[in-house]
Amino acid sequence: MDWRENGILLARRRHGENAAIIEVFTRDHGRHAGIVRGGTSRRMTPILEPGNQIDVTWRARLEDHLGTYTVEPVQSRAALLMADRVTLAGLNALTSLLCFALPEREAHPNLYDGTLTVLNMLTSSPYWPMAYLRWEMSLLEDLGFGLDLSACAVTGQTENLIYVSPKSGRAVSGAAAGKWKTKLLPLTPALVGGGDGTPTDITEGLRTTGHFLKTGLATSLGNKPLPPARDRLIDMLIQKRGKID
Repeated sequence: MDWRENGILLARRRHGENAAIIEVFTRDHGRHAGIVRGGTSRRMTPILEPGNQIDVTWRARLEDHLGTYTVEPVQSRAALLMADRVTLAGLNALTSLLCFALPEREAHPNLYDGTLTVLNMLTSSPYWPMAYLRWEMSLLEDLGFGLDLSACAVTGQTENLIYVSPKSGRAVSGAAAGKWKTKLLPLTPALVGGGDGTPTDITEGLRTTGHFLKTGLATSLGNKPLPPARDRLIDMLIQKRGKID
């Protein structure tokens, strides 16, 4: 059994004396692990950094075996992102959530394409936090926990949608919220791709997606806690928000 594809390196851990087990996210094979012989060598270590784009060939005697990878570098992102603590935190949150959430060897092509977009923005655009928030929305959608923010769950209207129901994941208008508004989650413009992507909009939006990552996705995985890397990213964005506000 063998295949070759371009992918995003998600994680690396030592295996034996000089090998490494890596997890790669590819468009057609999803999150897929394999052994890299000599993966801890001086030559391979900078190539096998999370976030890097690599060309991999996977081989195994049987399809359900762990198998081995041969790896060639395509694009190094990790070195660029390490220069800034916040963008590095964004990279770590993204790769950690993919390792946490994705079923092994299950293709998610749309999510893969969206992940590439965020990774490229991390190295080139100050607006990457909005893209990251939208990426968390896509992650929820792709894994069956998507939010419906198109119309009010109570009235059906499409205007003045400023809340999200923590139970149904549907939008709620300001007029329909009534006495329940303190129990509802914020529907910030950034959640639907609008507004200017202010730090407050982003962090409030992440509070909403975080609720569904915990109560939906994490619950379906046996109530495992979300990766600490996501909390670190939010803490940094809140600190940044405080300086701007």
